[in-house]
Amino acid sequence: MIVCKVTIKDLADYFNWTQIAGDKESLKRPIHLADINRPGLELAGYFEYGQQKRVVVIGNKEIHYITNKMDEIAQRRNFEFITSESTPGIVITNGHACPEVLKEIANRKDLAVFSTNETTTNTSVRITSYLDEKLAPSIVIHGELMRIHGIGVMIVGESGMGKSEIALSLIQKGHQLIADDRIDCYKIHNNLIGRTSRMLEGFMELRGVGIINVARMYGVGSYAKECEISLQIELVPFNDKADYDRVGIEEKEYVDILGVKILKLQIPISMGRPMATIIETAVFHYMLLRDGKDAAKEIENLVLQEIEKNEEEEVKSE
Repeated sequence: MIVCKVTIKDLADYFNWTQIAGDKESLKRPIHLADINRPGLELAGYFEYGQQKRVVVIGNKEIHYITNKMDEIAQRRNFEFITSESTPGIVITNGHACPEVLKEIANRKDLAVFSTNETTTNTSVRITSYLDEKLAPSIVIHGELMRIHGIGVMIVGESGMGKSEIALSLIQKGHQLIADDRIDCYKIHNNLIGRTSRMLEGFMELRGVGIINVARMYGVGSYAKECEISLQIELVPFNDKADYDRVGIEEKEYVDILGVKILKLQIPISMGRPMATIIETAVFHYMLLRDGKDAAKEIENLVLQEIEKNEEEEVKSE
């Protein structure tokens, strides 16, 4: 599992903040948590349970409290705590000026302090959303990721199973390619998001042909940059001695990826099987299951009803 590294410089550059304290070295401080810290209790002198590893956001209320309720001694004591070695940085919203005591301490400790004209609410939400994505745990899975009828479908299997060829057939049917061969999976807001590297977006590798530009050949609508992964289809070589699920009554199988459970279907592949059509059907089947419509259970209920009916008729005939 991989967790991306983010520094306070990445955040400041992305949101175009103005630096008002700290030097270039201060910009190298890492960010490990996606949450922010509104330091109301710390400014009041309550340091227990203080969140020193989060980006500090100072807004209207904090500035008003610092200006009207805190003398210089209180500011020095409390700012010393807020500007710890593990604090990534501080951003002051609504265009407020940085308190002089805070600027002095931040420069001494080489802690980056920034200013933005954005509101506190917008700044807090945007920071959290950005860090949620950038700090999301991730893994790389080899396979094809397609958006089929709006559903993110990950197609996996051994090398040489023809995954890319099946994906190409699905593209020709009007579905979208997300990733070919390399799927970067991220857990964001308890959802599994799949994408590929920017350099590989819209490209596929076909044995015997080489690299093709899907977007150029089939139009910009033939690929998308990312999607939520809802279904995994594992392709396996057909084995006439294997006991495949023919009815679907068996317990559904799920795969756990980064703590997110994804429905898994295993589909045997053999010469002549129309795999693109079968996968489309599997996706329709998943959509019906998601809506509570299970064909296998419907058949099972019909069989049970028929058995019950026959038993009742036998009782009447006795």
